[in-house]
Amino acid sequence: QVNLVESGGGLVQAGASLRLSCATSGTIYSQYHLGWFRQEPGKEREFVAAVHWRNNKKYYTESVEGRFTISRDAAMNTVDLQMNSLKPEDTAVYFCAAATTAPWGPTNRRSYDAWGQGTQVTVSS
Repeated sequence: QVNLVESGGGLVQAGASLRLSCATSGTIYSQYHLGWFRQEPGKEREFVAAVHWRNNKKYYTESVEGRFTISRDAAMNTVDLQMNSLKPEDTAVYFCAAATTAPWGPTNRRSYDAWGQGTQVTVSS
């Protein structure tokens, strides 16, 4: 069982940066994917970024490509999301998630079977 705890959310102005961190406990096996999703009120949870724990292959949704960077620290068992050039449309609750086998692929939320509680990111215009 993997437990995930996010931190680093907050209120910033458009153009600013934030760094989200996800602390994991429990065993992260080499085949896992760790990902970030976000959800606005009344909308479905959407994929943001993911990384394969062993080979460090990364995935991004198109709207954050070039602005967000996902990174993992295997020694510390953390996965971070560096968010630059933030826009008001990035406002959401951000969730960290872990997928043990990713049967629907690393960008599909159905692949993920462990979730954090979420952290709010608000970007003002």
